Amino acid sequence: MNVDRCDTTTSLLGSRIAAPIGVAPMAYHRLAHPDGELATAEAVSSIGGPFVVSIFATQPLADIAKYTTGPLWLQIYWLRQRDALAGLVRRAEEAGFGAIVLTVDTQKVARRLRDISNGFALPAGVSAVNLDMSVMASAHDADDGSSAIERHSREQFDRTITWADLSWLRELSTLPLLIKGILTAEDARLAVDHGVDGIIVSNHGGRQLDGVASGIGALPEVVDAVDGRLPVLMDGGVRSGTDVFRALALGASTVLIGRPVLWGLAAGGATGAGDVLRMLRDELVECMTLAGRPTVADIDATAVRLGR
Repeated sequence: MNVDRCDTTTSLLGSRIAAPIGVAPMAYHRLAHPDGELATAEAVSSIGGPFVVSIFATQPLADIAKYTTGPLWLQIYWLRQRDALAGLVRRAEEAGFGAIVLTVDTQKVARRLRDISNGFALPAGVSAVNLDMSVMASAHDADDGSSAIERHSREQFDRTITWADLSWLRELSTLPLLIKGILTAEDARLAVDHGVDGIIVSNHGGRQLDGVASGIGALPEVVDAVDGRLPVLMDGGVRSGTDVFRALALGASTVLIGRPVLWGLAAGGATGAGDVLRMLRDELVECMTLAGRPTVADIDATAVRLGR
């Protein structure tokens, strides 16, 4: 194969993107850098990938949109206050967001021992500015020996929802709907049956339930179950461009990056986060070159060998 020039462009939900690498939804970017999601948006725009903005973003949705050139999606948890959730989805659509991502593996934030021992709570000046303070108040309320984030999720996340509730969410917006947190073929088929537009294979960074499958481990069976009927993305555990290549070879349409982006953001704002993403893209190109795969479409299951 001629690999003099490798091409990372691909398509995602009908749009062309410059690289199959984007930013996974992560809350409270201003904990890492004062510019928060504005800097992250600038960083991901430098490689032309998608940015999935958290429901708990610390910058206004409309401002984030001004810094973004690639696909911009909003991630949500299902709140007990449905009017607050509905208002957020509508504002995202008005701001030019292109899709909604519903996280389904977090009925509550798990018991995270480090947060409990630290008595973690949001500091003054950092908040989810796109949600009313009535939704966010307890996230700032620290008690010794507890996690305000975990307590906040118990109070605000609706644990009663089922697949049937997706119809209510669909009525709010015409935007494509993706489901994040799928790890099994059974749930993948249910997602297809309920008309979602995409799946994100994810174990929430390994922070919800010990012992669950990794994203890369679950990816093949989800891709097989979907059978090309909708795009399958993946996040979690990606630390190199070779990791991106492996996920693409196993059927991922795009790979979303989490913690490394925040590390870059903390170290150097938009430049630091952008350096991380550009490094991953460049490593992907090198892997494509050495593996003899000049385009993203050429990266298929023949490029990897699964362990026995």
